[in-house]
Amino acid sequence: MARVSGRANNELRKIILTPGVSAYAEGSCMVEFGATRVLCTASVDSSVPPFLRNTGRGWVTAEYGMLPRATHTRSPREAAKGKQSGRTQEIQRLVGRALRSVVHLDKLGERQITIDCDVIEADGGTRTAAITGGYVALHMALLKLQKEGLIKTIPAHSFVAAISCGIVKGVPVLDLEYTEDSGAQVDANFVMTGDGKLVEIQGTAEETPFTEEEFHALMKLAKKGIGELVTLQKKALGVA
Repeated sequence: MARVSGRANNELRKIILTPGVSAYAEGSCMVEFGATRVLCTASVDSSVPPFLRNTGRGWVTAEYGMLPRATHTRSPREAAKGKQSGRTQEIQRLVGRALRSVVHLDKLGERQITIDCDVIEADGGTRTAAITGGYVALHMALLKLQKEGLIKTIPAHSFVAAISCGIVKGVPVLDLEYTEDSGAQVDANFVMTGDGKLVEIQGTAEETPFTEEEFHALMKLAKKGIGELVTLQKKALGVA
């Protein structure tokens, strides 16, 4: 199948991870998946949610939002409406779960790290970009805590990244742009660790059910893509 972008079916868009873009946040990363751009910042707070007080454990959470003109038409700010959409709540919970999955919370101490993911421009895959860039911002914040002597070691046991896959015109493809995503027969998001373990899979048949063989084809694409994303994360952070 010829893709609109000219990419191979197993090829990522051009991925750019730019760390340290915020002068004030403890960690930050501008992540670009093609035309999709998300600013991820990590903020460290010396307090934790009430259910974690006096436990010695920390917390990692996330917030997600889209700028009003991140898409082709303007969307009202959710703050002005006084209520987050169900989509926003679902995505920020996904980002938080994904990042917590690779952190030893008992080694973080009683502090919370909040990852803010603000979508500047959306062309498909904003949640996967947020997770991928969010981990870079989180890792930077952990490095800062270690440098300041507040934690002894980096309490992350692996990297974590995410990518979208789908079946478009009967063909499994990697990293869908909006034009592909909006017309896909199957749409899936995979969250995986740097050592190949699964964190979460979101998969939906938009038209007709898909087979186990098709699922495994998507899984194979996701493993390839996430392996490449983790390599880029490590390069952005300057770690082996």
